[in-house]
Amino acid sequence: MYHIERAIFDIRRGLPVVLDTGEERLLVQALEGSDSVEALSRLSGSRPTMVLTRHRLAAMGMSLKAEAASLPLSEQMSASDLHRLALSQGEGKTPGALLSGLKPAGVGERGAVTLMRRALLVPAALCAVVSEEQASAIDERLASGELLEVDAREAEKCLAGAPGMLNRVSEARIPLEDAAESRFVLFREPDGLREHVAVVIGDLERIEGPVPLRLHSACLTGDLFGSLRCDCGEQLRNAVGDIQAMGGGVLLYLAQEGRGIGLANKLRAYTLQDAGLDTVDADQVLGFGDDERQYAVAVDMLRALAIDKVQLLTNNPLKMKALEEGGVEVVSRQALYGSVTDQNHRYLSAKASRAGHLLDEVLAGRTR
Repeated sequence: MYHIERAIFDIRRGLPVVLDTGEERLLVQALEGSDSVEALSRLSGSRPTMVLTRHRLAAMGMSLKAEAASLPLSEQMSASDLHRLALSQGEGKTPGALLSGLKPAGVGERGAVTLMRRALLVPAALCAVVSEEQASAIDERLASGELLEVDAREAEKCLAGAPGMLNRVSEARIPLEDAAESRFVLFREPDGLREHVAVVIGDLERIEGPVPLRLHSACLTGDLFGSLRCDCGEQLRNAVGDIQAMGGGVLLYLAQEGRGIGLANKLRAYTLQDAGLDTVDADQVLGFGDDERQYAVAVDMLRALAIDKVQLLTNNPLKMKALEEGGVEVVSRQALYGSVTDQNHRYLSAKASRAGHLLDEVLAGRTR
């Protein structure tokens, strides 16, 4: 994981990294924040391609079974063309000529776009094959530490993080308004990008049977600022109160903003929603799937807390499935609702109809 972790930071800083597929080496850079396609071309000795996810291509009307596809970049393609291909909502207006030569991504290109997702950037990557003429120059930069080389197959697996390697860092008693006997336990992922908190309410040793549990993905806009676009903040506070009323339990506060796409992309998605898209379509336009969250980290946190049976507070069947697959028995489920308002009704309806969230009861109450 060490080189992958370094690569993620280089990618976020706008630097290229080298991906080794075993057959060729690719010079890879994020499209987001990239200064020049020409600079990557000169450094690699070949014309770059752009890698886009199948979700982004679907938003442009292209059906693709592969997870990503590679698109050759012509000399005439402008910076605005690249932006349109990676981010524009005008999917029906994208000229067919811009998508000429599209082909399923290879292992190096899949690794490249996975690095972008792990780095919480727009999932679009620039990739250029290192030519024979430039191979020695690239080797010199690798030797000096100016560039970093990683295995393409390892990059392709990096989205899952490093299961089993979560670090328990610190903890403290934090009295809460609705749960005075609470303790925060902080966990850090090996790459240092994400920190997650287990909020332990009450005394776990005194709980008989399954432990009440809430998996709550961080939502800066809703949890902290009370955004009316979602019900996250209200769900968070209701979960603390419900767990306290149930005699104690755990709330896992997971650093998975915007269903795993990060705050920057979440704000981009909000802008697309203001233009008329629902939450699922907005994420797809940006190149993401319905839900990018990974719950292996939650399983690791529960294991560290010696919890293997839970009563889950959720409306999301995917959370139940993820815990079960991780070896945590979900004995029962309890619904957890916030208020349905004029501002969040469309968002909640899309989660129910398109993402399978169990919200029929609360939405029905809104329509009566």
